[in-house]
Amino acid sequence: MIVQHERPGVYSSYEASSLTAAMDRGGAVAVIAGADKEDGAKLYSWSSYSRALNDVGENALSRMARLAIRNGARLVYGIPVKTDEGYDAAFALAAGLEDADILVCDSDDQNIQKKLLETALTCSAARKERIAVAGGKAAETADELIARAKTFNSERMVLVAPGAVNDAGEGVGGALCAAAVAGAIAGGTDPALPLGGAQIYGLSGLETNYDDGDIDKLILGGVTPLETLAGNCYVVRAVTTRTATGGAEDATWRELTTIRVVDEVIPGIRDALRARFSRAKNTEQTRGAIRSLTVMELEKRVSREIIDSYEDVTVSALPEDPTVCLVEFAFAVAHGLNQIWLSAHITV
Repeated sequence: MIVQHERPGVYSSYEASSLTAAMDRGGAVAVIAGADKEDGAKLYSWSSYSRALNDVGENALSRMARLAIRNGARLVYGIPVKTDEGYDAAFALAAGLEDADILVCDSDDQNIQKKLLETALTCSAARKERIAVAGGKAAETADELIARAKTFNSERMVLVAPGAVNDAGEGVGGALCAAAVAGAIAGGTDPALPLGGAQIYGLSGLETNYDDGDIDKLILGGVTPLETLAGNCYVVRAVTTRTATGGAEDATWRELTTIRVVDEVIPGIRDALRARFSRAKNTEQTRGAIRSLTVMELEKRVSREIIDSYEDVTVSALPEDPTVCLVEFAFAVAHGLNQIWLSAHITV
């Protein structure tokens, strides 16, 4: 459903079905984390760890900023908090940012993480599409993580596990892992390319290495698992916490690439139309030009293998409001390759 406003502009809505259905540079990450500074009232902008260290010192905020930058974020917006009450102000400050693609916070409190998700949802509804990333508590079990993911159940929330360890091998929770994964997501130049198998840099290690059974449970339960191989950390498979619709199991939005493709296609076409038709008449000629531009933008994404196909591009004047032009189309997202199955027939 398209929310109607009186401001002139280009508005959009989307739906997805499991039956039918770029960025040239890294994106920006907003990090909300503990620092002995202003409580949710100060916004910093960093492109290097040294600048973060100079502004706020060595603390959770600067450490998370370092991991986000090292793993691909073009820019980090740092918002320090000192108390639980400071998160509300910090999230409001983050919501005002125009280009923070990913939101991440250091809190493992479920209620605060829900507020992080609410901020991402509010921004996305206001045409500033966002993805939230969070981590679990130290030593949180697979079942506890799945239960946490179910409370979010959103394609705009990524829950990362397990937690990280410090240089002494002690568990420190999931905030550092969340920041690293947030940077990796922001650094992706192809939204349809899966994050599974990507190396995560800057972590001292993970609290645990899940076995295959736990990994299967976590992925199906909406949790993005990490693992260590030969001393290096990797994403096993990047998924969102959206595992159900209307109480029924639904894998439509499970893959992180799905919402990332949607967040590239819809805003991209919206921005192209806004740039070209900021002042225009709602005539048949204009609607034809709008359709041509929409088709051209979709063709670009087919050639980049972001979407597999598109169809039913129609442009019409809304009967109940002649100042509104309705653009409708369908497209199929390009799916990432998670597995290759070999079937060998051997003759002895």
